[in-house]
Amino acid sequence: MYNIGDLVIYSTMGICRIDDICEKTYAGTTRNYYVMHPIEDDTLIIQNPVDNNRIMMKKIIGRSEAEEVLESFKLPGIQWIENGNERNKSYSDIVSSGDRRGISNIINTLMSKKYELELEGKKISEHDRKLLLHNQKILFKELAITLDTSVDAISKKINRMIGHKMSKSSPHEIAKFIN
Repeated sequence: MYNIGDLVIYSTMGICRIDDICEKTYAGTTRNYYVMHPIEDDTLIIQNPVDNNRIMMKKIIGRSEAEEVLESFKLPGIQWIENGNERNKSYSDIVSSGDRRGISNIINTLMSKKYELELEGKKISEHDRKLLLHNQKILFKELAITLDTSVDAISKKINRMIGHKMSKSSPHEIAKFIN
């Protein structure tokens, strides 16, 4: 159970702050609800039953896990799956699990593939682009909060790490991505 004031990752809404835990009655059924809002939108109120296990809700990671996740960008990500439908299913399943290390591996792979394709004058698919941007936004914000820094600082550090990995294969071209 979460407490008032906790920061959680809530489904696709991203990071939310729990404002209240209270009893509410809907359609004759009384249950306890988390009342929360996305940290970037105080006007949106979300109410989720405490006992609802269908929607992913996880407390944000602690400092040591955040440092491990950040360092994981120095390593190869997840294996690239050539078939787009298989890739979408596999990557979406990992994201749905809420496992931050798995999510960072997907972001790592998608960022690397994006840079690789850009060097060839190509672009990643629209689905891959949306998956990358959405998960970057949430994970980078979570890392920034936990590590007490800015999203921009996290983004720059991760871009440098990925750029450094890629520079081993094409050093003269990758400089434009890491600056």
